[in-house]
Amino acid sequence: MGVAIRLLFALLMAVALFGYGVSGRSHFHKKPPHGGGGGRHRGGGKKGSVVSSPAVPPADDNTQPVTPPPPTSIVPSDPATPVEPAEPCVFDVRAYGAVGDGTTDDTQAFREVWRAACGAESAVLLVPSDGTFTITTTTFSGPCKSGLVFQVDGVLMPPDGPDCWPPSDNRRQWLVFSNLDGMTLRGAGTIEGNGEDWWNLPCKPHRGPNGSTLRGPCDSPTLMRFFMSHNLVVEGLRVENSPEFHFRFDGCSDVRVDGLYISSPADSPNTDGIHVENTERVAIYNSRISNGDDCISIGTGSYDVDIQNVTCDHGHGISIGSLGVHNSQACVANVKVRNAVIRNSDNGVRIKTWQGGMGAVSGITFDTVLMENVRNCIIVDQYYCLDKRCMNQSTAVHVTDVSYANIRGSYDVRSAPIHFACSDTVPCTNITMSEVELLPFSGELVDDPFCWSAYGLQQTPTIPPISCLQEGLPESLLDNPDLKCR
Repeated sequence: MGVAIRLLFALLMAVALFGYGVSGRSHFHKKPPHGGGGGRHRGGGKKGSVVSSPAVPPADDNTQPVTPPPPTSIVPSDPATPVEPAEPCVFDVRAYGAVGDGTTDDTQAFREVWRAACGAESAVLLVPSDGTFTITTTTFSGPCKSGLVFQVDGVLMPPDGPDCWPPSDNRRQWLVFSNLDGMTLRGAGTIEGNGEDWWNLPCKPHRGPNGSTLRGPCDSPTLMRFFMSHNLVVEGLRVENSPEFHFRFDGCSDVRVDGLYISSPADSPNTDGIHVENTERVAIYNSRISNGDDCISIGTGSYDVDIQNVTCDHGHGISIGSLGVHNSQACVANVKVRNAVIRNSDNGVRIKTWQGGMGAVSGITFDTVLMENVRNCIIVDQYYCLDKRCMNQSTAVHVTDVSYANIRGSYDVRSAPIHFACSDTVPCTNITMSEVELLPFSGELVDDPFCWSAYGLQQTPTIPPISCLQEGLPESLLDNPDLKCR
């Protein structure tokens, strides 16, 4: 009887201990991501299912309840989980019907591939390297998904001249990129402008005798225009023979241009390389520009422009302006040009404004610029006029805080290498010159730089000497509301 009672008591204790161990175990499962999908779980269960680990029996009567470690499952929402960038999705224009034989009109294929790429994350719109694609005037508009790349590895070009231009198309622009954020235009290919027949129109400006300009107004397309866009990158392309401006940035911000090669003949009219207007925070780096007008031109509303390691061949040099046309207000501030080379050009570094304008150009730095056979190496012209028949006016855009440092090289002796033609009523102020050394490319030294109504400081002796800068600040400029910008 006593043995039976002891056996029954032992059996009851075993059951009690076994039941306690099971009920005391805890299971930890991370919540699946929003939307119901679960992470990976041990045990090979289906996605989203809960799989329990087998119970571990106690080692002896004194074993406390065992708490297992959390599962090692990882869900995408874990902060510690490294996020790999998405693989780019490539949209080849040929997959949308583009032929690329140089004669077929591929416009519709480009418009369709743009719509597809614009709507995809991290998309690459590919112009393949084995094709020459002709398209007519097109606007590539956003907004688009992030990470969009327009990759030109082949040749992309407009119709061949004004006679081939569709009558319904805009004759002032070819490709427009509008309302975009974070787009990159790049590639190892060429954008060919087919500009020669546009340059030869009888209404285009041409150089006349004795430095005059023969011209009449007419429309020609800018090759590439970026409008109301932000966080742009343009890099690595060859762009040539534009009918008019090669690149134009209007109403943009945070722009980086790097490693471009822009090429047009020296006598091609109005073929500015890069034009910036109403745009801020611009970087133009490591590029070579050979053209028939301004290498880089900076228009009104441009702020914080950084230009470095740029080479300009022939053309009209690096220009701020023209500003203040038709008695308008113009404001440009914080422009830096560093480590530039300008060769065989009509101008070197230039600021040009119209009489009758208002506003100010301020905070301009030209530092370490090499000139080679440049006609007007340093020029400020507040009497800018296309046909030299402009009326004298009393107001002008104020030019102030302009620094020239480490400007060296050679000039064409047909003009004085330094030319400050400033307004009688709105003189140029706070011009500083340091380490300026300009010698004739050939012929005799021109030792009479031109100064008119220019105030500033010669910090070191210059060649040729600059003795015409005046000291101080004219009283006429104090508290003048017409000279105020933002």
